[in-house]
Amino acid sequence: MAGDRDTADRYFEPQVETMPREQLRARQEERVLELVEYAYANSVLYRELWDGHGVHPRDIRSLEDFRERVPFITKDMVRAHRARTGDPFGGLLCVPIEELTSVSSSSGTTGDPEFFAEIWQDAPPLVTAQVRDLWELGLRPGDRVLSAAGNFRNLMDPGYQALGAVVIEVDIWLGRMHEIVEAIRAYRPVYLQMMYPHMVELEHLADKVDLKEAFSSLKGASCAGQPLSRKMRDRIRDDWGIDVYEYTSAADTGTAWECREHDGFHLWEDTVFAECVEADEQGGWRDVPDGDLGELVATDLDNRAAPLIRYRSEDLVRMSRDRCGCGRTHARMWVGGRRGDETLVQGRSVVLADIWQAVEDQPETVAGVFQIVRERREVDALRLRVGYDPDITGDVDALAGRLGKAVHERTGVEPVLDLRTEEELLQTMTSVAKFPRVVKS
Repeated sequence: MAGDRDTADRYFEPQVETMPREQLRARQEERVLELVEYAYANSVLYRELWDGHGVHPRDIRSLEDFRERVPFITKDMVRAHRARTGDPFGGLLCVPIEELTSVSSSSGTTGDPEFFAEIWQDAPPLVTAQVRDLWELGLRPGDRVLSAAGNFRNLMDPGYQALGAVVIEVDIWLGRMHEIVEAIRAYRPVYLQMMYPHMVELEHLADKVDLKEAFSSLKGASCAGQPLSRKMRDRIRDDWGIDVYEYTSAADTGTAWECREHDGFHLWEDTVFAECVEADEQGGWRDVPDGDLGELVATDLDNRAAPLIRYRSEDLVRMSRDRCGCGRTHARMWVGGRRGDETLVQGRSVVLADIWQAVEDQPETVAGVFQIVRERREVDALRLRVGYDPDITGDVDALAGRLGKAVHERTGVEPVLDLRTEEELLQTMTSVAKFPRVVKS
């Protein structure tokens, strides 16, 4: 487990990871001022948008000017530019296309996949940025890692190899968890990456396989694509013996990982300028104090190909710029959900966390596989699709009665339930990584 490992050399780049915040801010300001001039000169989208708002790089002389003058962009704005012009990069591209090394994609959970133009030599930018996090997890030269084929946002192998790790290629896609366990027993890796559906599969294996013994070689495992509930995290740690590190998106500019403290996701602020904002009464935006919930807005500081600048993520987060218990000075965030996930049922607010707790409290649905089905944010009825484990579900109608009562107690709303097996529900995934919690049909 993490607490048993040596922490003397836990920083991969100690001078950067523990940089005083005033130095971080100075570095961010320098890069932002360079970025504004660069993007205006080379990006069609930014030049059109900023001209429309009367903004020119000569007006931006500080971070304060940048935040006051430069307008936000959204995913819809990029998509609209793409639809209008036919430009697959949505007007963001700042280099001739022949300079690109690769084009990778997002998982597409919240809509059509987004495409990311990249320039690299030895390893893709996203992978390179995760080296610090893998080092913190405990990965060291000579360690073995279990690697899956790349499906989106790049093949991870160059990042592992940059740390001197030995890569073991195994098909760890969905539905193969039993084979993955056998591969771990055979090759004794110290690390692997999992997705939420893998956790559901492990729930089914737990009564048949000694998972704690099988995973005893691991220093840690990462999990992305879907936040884990407290109950699931406890089970992974206590029953299966896995020190699991969650990570999430840094508003499509990269990723943000937990450290060994497991107390928030670290944003590498030498690569991203992060803001946390909320709408004000005048129709504008204002900063949210540390610890309060707001929307994450991010600016790429290290992306020459197609940088995102003041990009509204729609992710609701709480941020802290206090030094973490691990000693790092970069900001941390805690994700509260997505702006569009709140559902109003006859005026009553229903959030995913309330439903999740009710679903996990039932033994047959403890894996937490559920979806809100809605056409719009405001609805007359709360329609829930919930996956159950058929191996331990004797009476589906009785489960529906208990589950409906639990959801009503948590939300104040009587749900309309559609119960399906977990396997059937997971097969509806359209993303390679994420199980969507809010769907239209």
